[in-house]
Parts: sequence; structure tokens; C-alpha cells
Amino acid sequence: MPKDERFKNVPIDNDTKILFESIMKFGGEDILYQKWRFDGIVGESIIFMTKDVGNMSDKELIEYAATSDIVTNKSSITISSNNGTYTFVNFNFTTN
Repeated sequence: MPKDERFKNVPIDNDTKILFESIMKFGGEDILYQKWRFDGIVGESIIFMTKDVGNMSDKELIEYAATSDIVTNKSSITISSNNGTYTFVNFNFTTN
């Protein structure tokens, strides 16, 4: 569980297992990084506070996230949000 109060209510699907998570900085903003497994898929997420990236379009946010070294060049990137509180940028999907 992250120690930062801002990320204490990040929802987790019942079938998702969090393999690793850590609060980090991304472009000067605090984010929650997660590596997870769901239904045979392992992926990673950068979780932003929506208020920090809400002015970006999905395309801009994907391009912004893709600047990170943790996003592989061949990774597809998806975006989802939760109640307007958190914005999830998901990437590096593999099957096992």
C-alpha cells in the first residue's frame, strides 16, 4: 500500500495482483507506478492524479508517458480513469 495519502484509494480490480508499486516522480508530478498481473497478462501502469494531467488529451498523455524509459518502444499504451480522481496509463503488456 502506498504511503502517500493521495494514492491510498487507488482502486484495484479483485482479479488483479499487484507485483510491485512505488510512488515516484514523473515530469515533476508525484505518480504511483505499478506492475501487475491480470488474467494471464502482466502490465505496468503510471497512475496520475487526474488534476495533474486533466488538461491533456489522451493523445498528449500517451506521448508524454512514452517519454519515460520504463515504456518500451514497442509497447501499446492504453488510458483509463476512475471517478475523475486517478488517470491510469497502462503499458508493457506481456502474456504468461
